[in-house]
Amino acid sequence: MEKIASFTVNHLVLEPGIYVSRKDRFKDTVITTFDLRMTAPNKEPVMNTAEVHTIEHLGATYLRNHAEWKDRTVYFGPMGCRTGFYLLLEGDLVSEDIVELMKDMFAFIRDFEGDIPGAAASDCGNYLDQNLPMAKWLADRYLKNTLECIDEKHLNYQE
Repeated sequence: MEKIASFTVNHLVLEPGIYVSRKDRFKDTVITTFDLRMTAPNKEPVMNTAEVHTIEHLGATYLRNHAEWKDRTVYFGPMGCRTGFYLLLEGDLVSEDIVELMKDMFAFIRDFEGDIPGAAASDCGNYLDQNLPMAKWLADRYLKNTLECIDEKHLNYQE
């Protein structure tokens, strides 16, 4: 079997950033998959499931309600390794196209107060596994350390 695209990225040099993981074509539509890497793989601790779950709920809610991007959002969810998230958007896009969107989304998560959307037994299969304070801390860290100072090295995979 061939390795899938995400397993060909050198995780020994990968740092937090926004990367285009792949582009898939369906007839006349391109779906761009972004790798929103929040921690350095194999160097930093991974995120715990509760805060990942909270970021997923808040990020998906933000994207699905965004005036410009809601109809172009295909999916937002965690990586199995818990070092970041995948975001699938309609369109032939590059990382630079979503920097402002990601700054706004992670600021929304950092500043969120109140009940986590969808964190109820009727809405979610594991609604108790949430950690809003840690999700806010991680969102702030990603904003300050990555998104607000992002450069070419953190917008395109390095060899």
